Order: sequence, then structure tokens, then C-alpha cells
Amino acid sequence: MGCVSSIPICQQCAKKRSSDAVLTNINTTTTPVDVASHPRYDRTTDIGRRNTAAFPNDVSLVSSDIREPDPALDKDVLRVENVDFKVKENTRAHNTFEYDIAETEDPKLVIRRGQPFSAVFTFSRPYNAEQDDLRLVFQIGDRPIVSKGTHVEFVLSDKDEPNQWGAKIDSQSGNTVNVTFFTPPDCIVGKWSFKVDVVRRTDNQTSVFRYNYKDPIYILFNPWCKEDAVYMENEAARKEYVLRDTGKVFTGTTDRITGKPWAFAQFDGKVLDCCIYLLENSDINIAVRGNPIPVARKLTAMINAQDEGGVLAGNWSGDYSGGKSPLSWSGSRPILELYYAQKSTVKFGQCWVFSGVLTTVFRALGIPARSVTNFASAHDSDTSITIDSHFNANGEPMEHKNVDSVWNFHVWNEAWMARPDLSPGYGGWQACDATPQETSDGVYCCGPASVRAIREGEVNLPYDGPFVFAEVNADKVYWRLNKITGKDEVVQIVENVVGKNISTLALGSDEREDITKYYKPPEGSAEERVSVRRANLLGSKLHNIYTSGPEDVKVEVSFDTDTFVGQDVMVKLQATNTSKEQRTLDGLMTISTMYYTGVVDRDDRVGQENIEHCVLQPGETKDILMTCHPQGYLKKLKDCCMFSVTAMTTVGETKQCFVNRTELRLRKPHINIKAPAKGTVGTEIAVEVSFTNPLKVSLTHCYLEVEGPGLTENQRIPQGDVQASGTFIASFKIKPQKTGERELIVNFNCDQLEDVNGSCKITVS
Repeated sequence: MGCVSSIPICQQCAKKRSSDAVLTNINTTTTPVDVASHPRYDRTTDIGRRNTAAFPNDVSLVSSDIREPDPALDKDVLRVENVDFKVKENTRAHNTFEYDIAETEDPKLVIRRGQPFSAVFTFSRPYNAEQDDLRLVFQIGDRPIVSKGTHVEFVLSDKDEPNQWGAKIDSQSGNTVNVTFFTPPDCIVGKWSFKVDVVRRTDNQTSVFRYNYKDPIYILFNPWCKEDAVYMENEAARKEYVLRDTGKVFTGTTDRITGKPWAFAQFDGKVLDCCIYLLENSDINIAVRGNPIPVARKLTAMINAQDEGGVLAGNWSGDYSGGKSPLSWSGSRPILELYYAQKSTVKFGQCWVFSGVLTTVFRALGIPARSVTNFASAHDSDTSITIDSHFNANGEPMEHKNVDSVWNFHVWNEAWMARPDLSPGYGGWQACDATPQETSDGVYCCGPASVRAIREGEVNLPYDGPFVFAEVNADKVYWRLNKITGKDEVVQIVENVVGKNISTLALGSDEREDITKYYKPPEGSAEERVSVRRANLLGSKLHNIYTSGPEDVKVEVSFDTDTFVGQDVMVKLQATNTSKEQRTLDGLMTISTMYYTGVVDRDDRVGQENIEHCVLQPGETKDILMTCHPQGYLKKLKDCCMFSVTAMTTVGETKQCFVNRTELRLRKPHINIKAPAKGTVGTEIAVEVSFTNPLKVSLTHCYLEVEGPGLTENQRIPQGDVQASGTFIASFKIKPQKTGERELIVNFNCDQLEDVNGSCKITVS
């Protein structure tokens, strides 16, 4: 599978090609242009070829000497009266019929490159191939030129050749001609203009009468075309990763994973126009906009606003004044359409929002993509491929030194493409991340990084291998300040806490698929340790820290993973003496509310337990319990309802030191949706939603967000207050717009609780 062809388009365009694609209808004017025997129109003896050597780089037909046709002189000139691009048939053939812009009263042609599409030409008289000089012109960009592949022209022919621009006459009847068009599988992706030039020669001049097709033709990547760099062989996978317009992004902790419904809505409204606008307004060279590698990399930068002009501003502060809480989004369309309408950044997003939007953009452009969640995801700030946590001599975190972090979860994307720039075998899924974390080549972007290369520890391959590898497979290193020497000393290395339960939505279902095995070998295996060592050698530094002392006491921290918001939080530290001698344990256990990024402020501590001289006899196990009541934590609770539990303990006899850090996520209620399983296009459906308030306080400033591609426009429905421990019930109506199985997504938000969500399927006929 190739990417951008090295053959100049001016040599390609005389050839023809065989494949599949799609188009639309036009109304235009015919304008004569005096080109005074321009050498462009010197034919060779082959009607399907042109004298390309005589072409200048800028081939746009612009002339100040434009005249109206003279009825006496031009009455026999062939005029193009109409071109019908048969939008309905072509979009069906190209799997693009779902795009709203192809279904309006004035439909636009959306096709996939490398695949034939058809059109019907209507002329003022019968077309004569021997007498009529007809040139078909496709252009893209502000300055279309042959050398950049942004201006392509060719003639009608009676044959085709694969993988090139061209057009073949299928049949002719009177004034109409049925034509099949061909585009190359590495064609530039975007909105192309189409023109037909009719050339008329007299003894002393050559005139060109141009027919301008009024609408742009959208040409996308094509996962159905074997020669396309994004080709995906499995039809079920194409339906899931290109055509499915709803899904889930997974959030939570390793012990409590939740699937948040998300409306990708890649076919809806102005979404496709916005995606192409992003390409057009990026600094990516238009000549490489057919190559998914630089396109994917640039899009990871364009989705975030860190480097100006991006779609979405990130905000992890908890203060979302001037924008919208990231938790309140449940789909990409409102974000992209707002950005496209105001041409300025939308506020605010966090990782799952960035990922949901990037999935939409990839799928809209035809690149197979999915959202991927990594639990216990490391953020390595210095490419050391270790995550370093520092504590003072009393066992309290030294936040000014803790520049690395472990996020409870982090959501990124995978995009499917060939990687001809790498060794064979590194194509397929590529990790791409639009969340702004660290710069790459001076820009906040990440990827595409080969998932297979990450698994093998080949972090020196482009792009951003060390950062992605550390996210899934870094070792966590705990350091403690030595009171006497004043130096930080390694007290513990944990090799299996980063990169857990890497998740995506399973093919053709609403269940979670664990894809950890594709990112790394089994934890603790020889293969996994080799991968880590290889990555360490290629990282920015190598710590000589992999040593260990005697370990004859085990310390574990646990809690009830089924705890709801508003209930007591109970944590248990369990210490077991596995030696044949007495051991004494001292330390500190704390519980704090936290952001999902792993950030914990000292002011957010809601519980503390000092462990003083806990004596363990040989073989003995002791439990130390800590309880945190809702009145102590609710006001400090962050967006995702998460707690960090940290215990640092030391064995007096052996000086063995333990650091146990774990995360707890409280459960939120699930919203129940009552709606009929079947509906009809244009007929209203009544929907009822409900849930029970888990808090002993009233819920205020409540509203529902309703989304459903093909079911309803996005709705924001204000609601009244919900009483403490009361039941919320609301109803609304939707009017389905498209047939097929559709998903309705409902999200409840208020001052006290966010992101109480649910979804249901409705089959529309």
C-alpha cells in the first residue's frame, strides 16, 4: 500500500484508472476564454494524451481577454448544459450515503478515492470524439498547479488504466453521454472543484468555453480500496471503525471501568465541512494531504488549542467558567459545529473529549479509528521511561518534585494505516493522541506511533515512541528523602502498576474489549522485561536502580469498589508477616480527593491514619481500617468522583519500605431510558428518563443533554430541582431522521452531580 505517489500528476492525468467512488448535480455557466493557441492544447496523435512537456506549472485558465460567444461564429460549439453526478447511486456505492450533505435537497457528491464513480453529461448537441476537444479539470486549493497534484486535467477516453485520474465513455445516446470517472488511491483528500473545458480552434485563435460545476466534490480516504494506505480488509471492522456513528469511551479506574456513551456523528450536519476546514487551515502541505501519516499527526495538533487555532481548549482545573464542563459533553457534533461556526476554540475538554472528537474527524475523512483507554496511564515528562514519585522523610508527597504522574485513566486514539516509512510489520493500528501533554517537534501533538513497535520496545521509531511506551509500560519508582544525607533514595520499584486494562469498544457490540496484549507482553514475563530494558536503553536516561532488599512483610490496600457517591468510603490496609521473626510496622495512610490525572492537592485530604508500632508476630495478619464520611468529602470531590489512597510504611527490623498507592472511584446512578424499540422516520417518539438521587441534598440547576445521530438534533432541556434521595423523572420527544439501528444518548448534569448518563437503541424504518 503506497501513500503519496512520486509520479508527477501531469504525467498521470493522461492515463486512466479502475476503482470505485461517488458524485453530485450541477448548474453552471459557460464562459469563453481566449487562450490564443496555448501550447497546452497541442495534442499528440493519441487522443488520450496531451503534450504535457509544454504545460506551465500554473495551468489555471485565467485570461483578461474573455469574450462572449458570437452567435454567428460559435453556433456549432459544443456546450455543456448539465452534468449529473448521480449522487444517490454513487454515495451508495462508496459507503458515503449517510453524510447529511449528500441527502439534502441540493445534495453534494461525497466519494472515496481509488473507486470509480459515474456521471451523465448533457450537451447542446451529440458529442463527437473526433471533432470535439473536451477537457475535464479537477482542482483543489487556492493555487492549483500541476506540479503539486492540485490541478489535474484529462480527456474523455474509450479505455481506462488502473490507479490514475481519468474518465471513460460508457455509452452515448443523442445529446447525453454516460461517463465513468477514476481517481488514484493516493489522491489528495478534500473538496475538489470540477470544470469542463470545451476548446474551439479557428484559423487565428483558440477559445476555451468553461463549464463550472457549482458544488465541490468531496474526496475521502478509502478503507475499501486495496491500494489505499488506509485499506482495511475486514468488512465488519470497516463498519465499526469507519461507519459506526456512536460508541463508548471508557473511563474510571482499574477496579471500576465505566463506558461513557459518545455520539461520534461523523456524518451529521457540518461535521465533514469542519473536518476539511481543519485540513485546509493547518500548515500541512496540500500536496501530502493524501498521506494519512502526516494528516493524522497534524490532526492531533489541530484538535487541541495549545498551539493556537485548535478546536478544543483543555481544562483540568475544576473551574469551567466561560465554557462547558468536559463531563457534560456526550458527543462530537456540538463541539465541531460550534468551532466551525465561530472559527474559534471551544471550551472545555479533557482526554475523553479530545479522543471522541478525534475519532469523529478520522472517521469523517475515511481513516479507520477508535478511542482507546489506558488505565493507570503514566505521564513521563522527561522520556526516562520511569515514573518517579518523591516523599519526604515523614512519608508525605513532595509535590514540587513530582513532575511525572500516573493518570487514573487516559483516552487516546488508534488510527489504521500502512507505515511505508517503517520496516515491514509496523503498519496497522497507530496510537494518536490529541490531548496536549508534552510537545513533539515543538508542537503539542502525539503520534502516529506503531502499536506493534510500542509492544516491542522499539521507541526510537517515529513518532513519540518513548512517551507512548511509558504510558503503558513504565516502571514506577518511589524515592524518599534521607534525613541524614539530604539525598533522595530509591525505596521501592513497582513493575506492574502502569498500563492496565487497555480498553476499546468491542467489534460490533457495546462491550469492552481488553487490548492490553497488543501494547505489551504479559506483565512480569521475560518478553515484557526485555521490552522495558530495550526501551530504557533508548530513553533519555538509565537508572541503575533495579536492586531489591529483603521482603518478608506484605502490605496491601483495598476498598469496596461498589461504593456510591454519598456513601461512607471505607479503606483497609492489610499487613502480613511472612517471616519467622517478629516485625514492627510504622507509617502513614492518607485519603484525598483527586483529579483523574493523578493530581492531589494537600488541601484535598479528607482522611488520615497514623500507623504506630504495629507489631506482627510470625505469620500474623493485621487489618487497619479508615472511614471517610460524605459530609467530610462531598465539598472536596472532583469531577470524576475519585480518591487517592496512599500508604507509606516501614518495617523497623529490616528497614523494608512500602509505598502503596491506589485509586477509588465512586459509583454514580445510571439513568434509565424508556423508549420504544422501533420507530419510523418523521414520526415522533416519546422518551422517559429517570434515576434516583443518591445524595442527601437536593440537586439544583439540572438539565438534560440529548443526542442521537439519525434520531434527533442535539437538545439541551432544562429541568427542575431534584429532592434529596428523590426520584428524577422527565420526558421529551424525538423525531427520527434516518433509517437503521440508531442510538439515543442522554446525559444529566447539575451543580452537585455531572455525567449521569445512559443510552438505548432504536431501530428506525
